[in-house]
Amino acid sequence: MRNNRWYPGAALLIAASLTACVQERAPGPEPTQQSHAGEMPVARIQLSNAIDRPLIDEPYYISFSDLGLDRDAALDAQLGATLDGSPIAIQLIDRNGDGEQDGVFALLNLPSEASAELVIDHGLAAKAPEAVKRTQAEISRRAGGEWQPHSRDKGDASSHYYGKSEYRGGQFENVEHVSPPEQHTDHSFYIRYEGPGIESDQVGYRVYLDWRNGFDIFGKSTHDMVLQHVGQDGYDSYHELSDWGMDILKVNESLGMGGYGYWDGDKVVRISDTERLDARILDNGDLYSAFRIDYTGWQVADTDVDVNAILSMTGGSRLVHVNLELSEPLDNIAAGIVKHPGTELIEGEVDITGKAYTYVASWGEQTLNGDDTLGMALLFRKSDRSQQTEDDQNYVSVLDVSGEDVDYYFLAAWERELDGISNREEFVEYLEQQAERLTLAPRERIKTAHSQSEKHPAADARAALNWSKRLADSELDRKTLLYHVDGWDTNRERDPKFEYDIIGLLPVSYDELNKAAPASRYADVLPHVTGSFIAEDGEIARYKMSNFNIDNIAPGVGVLRLWENTGEERYKLAAERLRHHLEEHPRTSGGAFWHKQRYPWQLWLDGVYMGMPFLAQYAALFEEGEQQHESWREVVKEFQITREQLRDSETGLYYHAWDEKHQQDWADPDTGLSEHFWGRGFGWLTMAIVDVLDFIPEEETELRQPLLDMIQEIAADLKRWQDPETGTWWQIMDRPGAAGNYRESSASSMFTYFYAKAIRNGYLDDRYRSVAQKAYDGLIDEFMLVHADGSVSLTNICLVAGLGFGRDGSYHYYMSEPVWENDPKGTGPFILAGIEMHRLLSE
Repeated sequence: MRNNRWYPGAALLIAASLTACVQERAPGPEPTQQSHAGEMPVARIQLSNAIDRPLIDEPYYISFSDLGLDRDAALDAQLGATLDGSPIAIQLIDRNGDGEQDGVFALLNLPSEASAELVIDHGLAAKAPEAVKRTQAEISRRAGGEWQPHSRDKGDASSHYYGKSEYRGGQFENVEHVSPPEQHTDHSFYIRYEGPGIESDQVGYRVYLDWRNGFDIFGKSTHDMVLQHVGQDGYDSYHELSDWGMDILKVNESLGMGGYGYWDGDKVVRISDTERLDARILDNGDLYSAFRIDYTGWQVADTDVDVNAILSMTGGSRLVHVNLELSEPLDNIAAGIVKHPGTELIEGEVDITGKAYTYVASWGEQTLNGDDTLGMALLFRKSDRSQQTEDDQNYVSVLDVSGEDVDYYFLAAWERELDGISNREEFVEYLEQQAERLTLAPRERIKTAHSQSEKHPAADARAALNWSKRLADSELDRKTLLYHVDGWDTNRERDPKFEYDIIGLLPVSYDELNKAAPASRYADVLPHVTGSFIAEDGEIARYKMSNFNIDNIAPGVGVLRLWENTGEERYKLAAERLRHHLEEHPRTSGGAFWHKQRYPWQLWLDGVYMGMPFLAQYAALFEEGEQQHESWREVVKEFQITREQLRDSETGLYYHAWDEKHQQDWADPDTGLSEHFWGRGFGWLTMAIVDVLDFIPEEETELRQPLLDMIQEIAADLKRWQDPETGTWWQIMDRPGAAGNYRESSASSMFTYFYAKAIRNGYLDDRYRSVAQKAYDGLIDEFMLVHADGSVSLTNICLVAGLGFGRDGSYHYYMSEPVWENDPKGTGPFILAGIEMHRLLSE
């Protein structure tokens, strides 16, 4: 995901935190008009289809910034594209709706479980195939006439027509923007087909730009664009079947097809009571079209809310993407489908991971054209729906608006379309395919001329530290400082909790960076973020010991560093709470810590990182004698049990988890093991084992030796699975090149950190130095993307992976978790890997 959502308070919070520390940043380029690196094109992008069927008209977007071009350079460059050497059509679009084009859009045909190369370069526009218009967005209003009293105004002050007018005379003309005047209402004959319209070569839709805010369907029996002809002679003609199709939906007082409103607990409240409505066409292109509706001053739930809605379509698709942004948090935003008598409600799979897409749909004879069948559906991430319900008019999906935005898709499938869907079974199969398509996005490997011009492998000590600084600085500008207790967890889209990554790993990486490259902007992160969770009495905000979640121990490493840095008693008190937690934490029969209370009898590979570095350091700082030795023995024992239960002797790799009771649906009934070797799971183990040795003194040879032996074993085994082409490692480690699998940057950063630190500290000899160098150079070449403004991003990070609660541990499951950029579970290890490479290469 190259465009993470933005917390509205971000700029103010970051500015407030950095006002006093304007300092020299890691060196980077000045923004350029365009970058060239020899004969390399602007970008080469390898796109891999993760699905076992061809993808036809797959939408693909990349921003100018990711291409390394500022907007003016991009607009002047006559950009074009080829796919596997053949010219294809592209379109420059305004994806974020700010009125300016911001990136390149294309529709791609990708072979089943295979890759294709997309090349974007200057001057290729002239080679593009002849344009075919496959989408359209428009809005048309009358001009040259006059307003007259509304024919439906009967003097009833409660009527929507009271005091309203009709527009008589004049001609319709297409415009880019309409703000209906106060006297406008439904059937005012002012806006052609009563609102903005959007269509693809499959189907069209319209939105009533009045108090009804209903969404209607134009069923099409042609692939041609038709909206420009619809309603030119009034409202009646498009309700009759014609050569192109017709308006097929009776909306009544519902949300119609995919509309949005508010669920008050009993019914949907439409966006009716507003101060102002504005509709604007954002794109009206061959491949992609979009419009925006701004609802100002919506009176709902005892508050005033402004809503910004962007609706977009792409060629070859029935789907409309809806993105809603709210000025204020508002729970219970509802998306709906009109509920006609005799229709069937169909619900998609819910025993899936939270970020996977599912659907709710209706099917039946529900059109204005007799007994024609029509399917309508909403598609959304499982975690985005909080409730499925209904009222008299609607099938309702109540959506969880995290912060102030939410997005979903809707679609309609009419049997009279060309190659239309004519029965329920076909409709369900189609919905399953669309949900899978949205979940399993094509894998990207992006190489841009701008990025490659700044990469000079093999990296030396200075370059390694500089890349860590550049990513740290870029993330400071984007979101790092938001993670404090009153801020926002950008990627999880919720208030920050006492989490292992945003409160533990990432702030610790800045503290470590401050040691290598002292700067107050780095030194301030740990107290600003982790320190904000600790009260004067040591109470830890948004932490409950009774959850017995081993992940909650990981931020304790940062708490201990804060105590070392400041000597403040509150940090020691907080650390004591976490130490007590470990004393009470439930364990397997062999003594390994359960991963969580809600995951009983389960040992997860990442648990060693979450708890053991804290325990080892706490013992070194605050314990003595036998108590100290017992804590260190606990640390070593956890690694030994992890190796005993999770290591596969044939591959040398570690399984993700083990269920002692062999009861979980992801566990092998004979062994209790999960099925696959997940890269970051192993990465957590490798980081933990070199970190705990920082705190177990060298004279404790008997305690240290099992860990040193494991390091030797791990180093040899990891080398076997290092990708020979790039020096990195794969998401599922033993299946390189499998459909959907990808080289994953967080695990690769962790393994690089492991090698560099182990070599530097003498745990590994110099024969592994070339492995570490190849791994680090691979991180830069494969995953580091340099933007037009000189900021950088770390790409191809698995957002999350777990087991249970819809996560069945299958290969398909690991492929279905989102692949993002700049998640702290990747950026933290990358920063640390660069620091360790800097230290190693400085020797």
